[in-house]
Amino acid sequence: MPLPITAFVAAVCAIMLLITAIDTVRQRMRLKTGFGDAGDAKLISASRSHGNLAEHAPIVILMIGMLEMARANHMVLMGIGALFLFGRAAHIVGLYTPSEPGKPPVPRQIGVVVTWLTLLALSGWTIYLLATRN
Repeated sequence: MPLPITAFVAAVCAIMLLITAIDTVRQRMRLKTGFGDAGDAKLISASRSHGNLAEHAPIVILMIGMLEMARANHMVLMGIGALFLFGRAAHIVGLYTPSEPGKPPVPRQIGVVVTWLTLLALSGWTIYLLATRN
């Protein structure tokens, strides 16, 4: 396979998307609601865990793929991919973790920070390679 890191990250993201989509549908069926969140905390958590992953995964997968095709350092790219997957998993766990109002659970906070650091690292690396190789 020519892009193994990209393929792995995409496959794990697809599994996480499937799991969160199934839970979103399960929560909708429980509430008998086809649209919106009905103000239900469990449906909101399920829907946002799915939506947030769907918002972040595509750009990360694309950047990993571009860097992999540019023959960027394989080990560093694997580490960043693993870090992104860890961050997304932490974010999902955090969205399902009860918390006091106004204070997001620690796993969610970790997930957000790790995801943002991953985006920053990948975009910075991509821009650096564009500036130095072209």
